[in-house]
Amino acid sequence: MIPDFDVTILGNTSSIPVHGRNHTAQIIRFGQHCLLLDCGEGMQIQARKYKIKISRINHIFISHLHGDHYLGLVGLLSSYHLTKRQSPLTIFGPKGLDEIITTHFRWSDTKLSYPITFIQTNNDSMNLLLDEKLFQVYSFPLKHRIPTTGFLIRENYGLRSLIKQKLEEKELSIEAIKSLRSGIDYYSQEGEIFKVKEFTYPLPPLRSYAFCSDTIFDPELKKYIANVDLLYHESTFMEQDKERATITFHSTAKQAAEIAKSSNAKKLLLGHFSSRYADLEEMLIEAQSVFPDSILSEEGQSYTL
Repeated sequence: MIPDFDVTILGNTSSIPVHGRNHTAQIIRFGQHCLLLDCGEGMQIQARKYKIKISRINHIFISHLHGDHYLGLVGLLSSYHLTKRQSPLTIFGPKGLDEIITTHFRWSDTKLSYPITFIQTNNDSMNLLLDEKLFQVYSFPLKHRIPTTGFLIRENYGLRSLIKQKLEEKELSIEAIKSLRSGIDYYSQEGEIFKVKEFTYPLPPLRSYAFCSDTIFDPELKKYIANVDLLYHESTFMEQDKERATITFHSTAKQAAEIAKSSNAKKLLLGHFSSRYADLEEMLIEAQSVFPDSILSEEGQSYTL
């Protein structure tokens, strides 16, 4: 059975929450796992609005320390404490985030009801952060004004499905079945070979999602996110404001589309929109002129991979 893999957008604006848009936060659901990418202000309100069970989140990933990407975090951690959370929480983020969290709770005289493990991210190369049975999470460097990482969620191969007709033709031992479902040919004590390709169905293509929060236009990104099924790439500005994008280390919608095209992404999800644009249709047209499979991220919308 193929596990569910989807992305729900809770916030898609940049520095100022306007036009009904909120700061960056995304929920990644993979089977029974629930991950949070960035935690901007208002994340909890958005989660309640869209019926996201925040208690299911056990791993949080923060891309960088600009406020619109993490200022909702302390509030979320406080809510977990007030609701007497017991289960451990792991937070991945840049140097300094652990100090910010620790300082807040020290000065508020709060001893959390649950354990937190903080794992520092590095923006030097691609790094494996989380290795689960069915998926992995990597960080990779983004070029912004302060240390920033993107995140790549990549599906792992699961157990293969056996061909029922083959099982009826040939009686297999438990050891043989386990081996074949794991993708390993089985050699019996009698010297008989049971080939994976003969007894199991082919595995479906592995799915992947890349999250590029804040970054200047960087053609080097394609080596980290090549062939992803869904790419979220910031598109803070339009081409008419390209100079402003360069100064602030952000990207335009057209540049995001160029990254999607060069990395051979299947679909591009635009986000992190500047407050100067109330209507985003022109931004979408700009991106689609380069990469037709571009769409605007919508808050409350889930995108299935």
